[in-house]
Amino acid sequence: MKGILLVNLGSPDSPNPKDVKEYLGEFLMDERVIDVPLWARTLLVKGIILNTRPKASAAAYQKIWWEEGSPLIVISERLQKKIQHKVENYPVALAMRYGSMTIKKGLQELVDKGVDEVLLIPLYPQFAMATTETILVLAEQIRKTHFPNIKITDFPAFYNNPDYIEVLSNSISKHLEGKTYEHLLFSYHGVPERHIFKSDVTKSHCKIDGSCCATPSSAHEFCYRHQCLEVTRLVAKKLQLKTGTYSTSFQSRLGFDPWLQPYTDRTIERLGKQGIKNMAIVTPAFVSDCLETLEEIAMEGKEIFHEIGGKEFTTIPCLNDDDPWVELLSKWIMNWAEPSIAERV
Repeated sequence: MKGILLVNLGSPDSPNPKDVKEYLGEFLMDERVIDVPLWARTLLVKGIILNTRPKASAAAYQKIWWEEGSPLIVISERLQKKIQHKVENYPVALAMRYGSMTIKKGLQELVDKGVDEVLLIPLYPQFAMATTETILVLAEQIRKTHFPNIKITDFPAFYNNPDYIEVLSNSISKHLEGKTYEHLLFSYHGVPERHIFKSDVTKSHCKIDGSCCATPSSAHEFCYRHQCLEVTRLVAKKLQLKTGTYSTSFQSRLGFDPWLQPYTDRTIERLGKQGIKNMAIVTPAFVSDCLETLEEIAMEGKEIFHEIGGKEFTTIPCLNDDDPWVELLSKWIMNWAEPSIAERV
């Protein structure tokens, strides 16, 4: 029997500092998030970050917390329920990489329903060490230890899938209807530059030099930077955006190591200083709105823009549980579950 496991990032159980500290501890101690030796990671996370950051992070979560709970969790649950309705013959479970909604629980839910073949879908358009890879590695460890009789098929990154680009482009276009904007900023979650080099299967192609991401290479299958830039390029082409009216940036950096640039906060400031009065921003590294989109962009980003003299700051929501996105995910699932039928269609 076939089943589907949707996996997103995760969230604290509540926005109080204790729960946020527990969540941050699990998240930041992941060797694919902060990829330094264990002793250094432990010193940094448990010795410094968890003694200074939880209170501020909790305050940020409190700003965006919904009555039903964490926005990321609530949206992901809505998505799961809608997809389950579409693919009613195949159980659909939801898990998070971090927090109490564990991958083990998600797999157990499917196994309890008789599933022995799982399609695991990381809810990230682009591949990255700190997102897709950590999900796949942990899921395989859990399978070997607890569910050796099930088979897991990983759904690949879909950043350049034409159907995804169409759904994303249509969503952006819909939310910009009637809006006056001079610049559209594509803001992606940042990663340290070293993650790009570590993910380079050729060990030589990725240089972050302005040309490597545009030069065809097998490295692109696992290059987060290339995949982000490609989403921007494909959407801009689909929407027929004029050169100079859009750009790409990266948000949410941590620590002092070089991260992918340009940085979103500085880009917003720069655009304001250049005289842009009306701008829009979209966050295509996420399919569900979360702390990074609702607080860091919609609140902090807007504040930066207004302080520098900007007027209209339009935040475009993620795909969330929009019907076209539900339809597309359901189609991908059915193509896997019933390939013979999909071929005839």
